[in-house]
Amino acid sequence: MKTTLLAGTAALVLSAGFAQAQEKTLTISVYAFAQDEFKEIVYDPFEAQCGCKLVVETGNSVERLAKIEANKASPVIDMAVVSMADALDASRKGLIDPVDHAKLTNYDKLYDFAKDPNGDGMSVGYTFYATSIAYRSDKMTVESWADLLKEDVVSHIAFPNVTTNQGPPALYMLGKALGSDTANLEAPIAAIGEQKDEIVTFYVKSSQLVQLMQQEEIWAAPIGRFAWAPLAKLDLPIAWATPSEGQSGGMNVMVVTKGSQNRDLALQFMDFWLSTEVQTKLAEAMVDSPANAEVQVSDEVANNITYGAETAESLDLMPSAMLLDNRDAWLEEWNAKVGQ
Repeated sequence: MKTTLLAGTAALVLSAGFAQAQEKTLTISVYAFAQDEFKEIVYDPFEAQCGCKLVVETGNSVERLAKIEANKASPVIDMAVVSMADALDASRKGLIDPVDHAKLTNYDKLYDFAKDPNGDGMSVGYTFYATSIAYRSDKMTVESWADLLKEDVVSHIAFPNVTTNQGPPALYMLGKALGSDTANLEAPIAAIGEQKDEIVTFYVKSSQLVQLMQQEEIWAAPIGRFAWAPLAKLDLPIAWATPSEGQSGGMNVMVVTKGSQNRDLALQFMDFWLSTEVQTKLAEAMVDSPANAEVQVSDEVANNITYGAETAESLDLMPSAMLLDNRDAWLEEWNAKVGQ
């Protein structure tokens, strides 16, 4: 009888302990794209490893940051992935906590520019991309960003609207080509404004470019490398430019919400995502370009993502503070010179 009671008590304790472990929940806020791949490569394997439950919330950056800010006093999100600029914005608003690098076993494997992208210790980069020019190699050559505005070319280009992620980096590099390296972007916006009637369109979604290229309405467009694969699949001679001024780009980062009750679990999840194995699988699925320098992929995969130390070191990323402090002025200048 006594033995039976002890066994029953032990079973209850084990059951309670198991239930407690199962009750661990981590709520993450992520971009909506490629969620099937992320579930297979990141979410499900992590749940199996940690014995916890992941609650995944998706949406655009504005919506997701607004939710974090609205629940600042009592956080409902534990960890989020955002752009570098959004991370700095969240930091300025007191919405995130410093990332404890000592608890990330994969931290030292990252490219240097991904370890602390904003230089404030509040984020860690997990993927990045180049911004350059996709162009018809049988129609034109690209040696400089300024080639987009050549008389025989400008009527065959699409340019990203200033409100898009690709707009400011493209203007930034065009400004450099025009001999202007100022944060106000007045010179490149003015140059675009002078040619606005010639430019085919100011696109807001990179998916628009596939049809425009296919119908030969455009020969070139500044794009992020993540938008390259659909263009490369077209039965057309489309090349990726390496202008003399270089390439710009962007980086997405991981942050921990200020006051999260699951901080250690959030760091565990971040570390899992940054591992060589997971970053390799995401790269091979052509979902993310790896920030982990140990990742090795085939030439076929490498040609469709932003990959390798040489590329990482060559990118001229816009400082987050420059984006945050000037974007309203850029929009005002754009509306005045280019129009909506």
